[in-house]
Amino acid sequence: MSTATRILVVDDEPQITHVLETSLTANGYEVRCADDGEEALNIFGQWQPDLIITDLSMPKMGGIALCRAIRSSSDVPIIVLSVKDREVTKVQALECGADDYITKPFGTDELLARVRVALRRTSITWPPRGQRLTLGDFCIDFAAHRVNLKGEPLILTPKEFELLAFCLRKTDQILTYKAILTAIWGRAFTDQPHTVHVLVRQLRQKIEPNPTIPIYLKTEPSIGYRFEPGP
Repeated sequence: MSTATRILVVDDEPQITHVLETSLTANGYEVRCADDGEEALNIFGQWQPDLIITDLSMPKMGGIALCRAIRSSSDVPIIVLSVKDREVTKVQALECGADDYITKPFGTDELLARVRVALRRTSITWPPRGQRLTLGDFCIDFAAHRVNLKGEPLILTPKEFELLAFCLRKTDQILTYKAILTAIWGRAFTDQPHTVHVLVRQLRQKIEPNPTIPIYLKTEPSIGYRFEPGP
């Protein structure tokens, strides 16, 4: 029985699936392909992939519906493929459970990097043993509400701590405004993105060497943010 990491590729364009299958297989992954969301769900139930890469616009069942269906029963990482000018659709997919997106056209190096990051996240067990976690430049003690950045303690307000803790739990994922608002303030505040902007600006002042050019909490235009904790 193969022990290779399993990746399910879902796209109705044969050229795309061929490129993805060829690149991923050459890098040691076991790959299966589906033409639409319905076929993907059948394969998912039988094969149990470790990661899913899916297009958004497909016949029968599109990528957004597929994300919803997968998230009803699984936390498997999902990367969506999207056309550059369809920001609204990308946000919808992310809010329905996708973890990341790759804009078409894309390069093989970018694809493989996103796949590695998504798979690495699944190796972290939450909550961490002992309620303490070190990721990149950050060490966070969830029980004591303490954070160190490169060994130096950070003085954070309760909301700043909640935001940083949320970011560390979602490292290298796309964090939409709605996801941040729901996680920190609750569903009643999901139509107040300005609240997120203010809190992000405050946290950047404390964690970024240069808050105007952030290296940790980066902006994803029109969507939200991405948190990269460092090497």
